[in-house]
Amino acid sequence: MITIKDIAARLQVSPSTVGRALADDPRISAAMKQKVQEVAGEMGYVANRAARMMRGVSSNLVGLVVPDIRNSFYSTIAHALSKCLEQEGYQLTLSETDDDRMTELRQIRELSSANVAGIIIVPSAKPHAETIRLLGMTPHIQLLRKHAALSDQWFGIDDAQAIYLPTRHLIELGHRRIAYIGSLAELPTGAARLKGFRDALASAGGACAGIEELGAPGSREFAQDALRRVLTLPEPPTAVVTGSVLHTFGVLEELLDSGVSVPKQLSVAGFSDEPAFRWWGPGLTTVALPVSELATACGLWFVHRMKQKVAGNAPYSAISPPTLVVRGSTQPPGASA
Repeated sequence: MITIKDIAARLQVSPSTVGRALADDPRISAAMKQKVQEVAGEMGYVANRAARMMRGVSSNLVGLVVPDIRNSFYSTIAHALSKCLEQEGYQLTLSETDDDRMTELRQIRELSSANVAGIIIVPSAKPHAETIRLLGMTPHIQLLRKHAALSDQWFGIDDAQAIYLPTRHLIELGHRRIAYIGSLAELPTGAARLKGFRDALASAGGACAGIEELGAPGSREFAQDALRRVLTLPEPPTAVVTGSVLHTFGVLEELLDSGVSVPKQLSVAGFSDEPAFRWWGPGLTTVALPVSELATACGLWFVHRMKQKVAGNAPYSAISPPTLVVRGSTQPPGASA
């Protein structure tokens, strides 16, 4: 393995000069830095990250901690952050928690031991006390979800509006029995979305009845079971709103399996605007979320703080608005398709 001493011997300078040049030390001239970089590249030198960490030097790694990488919501975020950070000289590393606080703790421990430059996290509902302590020692920012015990710096979406808009749309079409299939209220996003659903019903002045089915945010199976339950009620809903991407997929799968005609028998409003949604059946009415733009803004803001070594934890929030996209899956109840 090529070492700093090998490069120093080639250039006939001291190892400390090479080390400082590779670390972009201001005491080393630009010409010497360029020579060192050129020779290091020719000789195939690779920096010893472990040795750097032992010296207390932070890496160029930024950890992204998410609940479920199968969710296109989070894969879109990971892609946008990776491109954004790469342009700024950082590398993204991805960790999955499955919304389990102990798995989350293990991931945070590993990232902390690697001396990462920072962590971007979509926290679980109840982070472990050790997770909170470790994050308090590392630059971090919350994305999408916001937990009071963590950094008061957060980039998110107006989750209440994301459900209020499609629910209000259904009410304006004349629906009076509307089901909501969404995430448990113990998650901040789940609580906000449930509030949006209830606020929309309240805006109708008591004329609407809401049916609530709340479960795991990443479970298609829950959404399928929930839809089966509400459709067998003595007075089934005439419309349904979903509160997550995977819940939407679960509902759409169950509708196809059960042969329910959309929108003739049931109007459906989804969550997020996946490319396939415009081609599903008559086209899915849904709420579009600026996920990629949100992730890029979060990454750029976080990089600025890391590079400037901004001290303190001053509160900062950025909330992105959703947009209702109306297609053929919603219509007035009882109308001809």
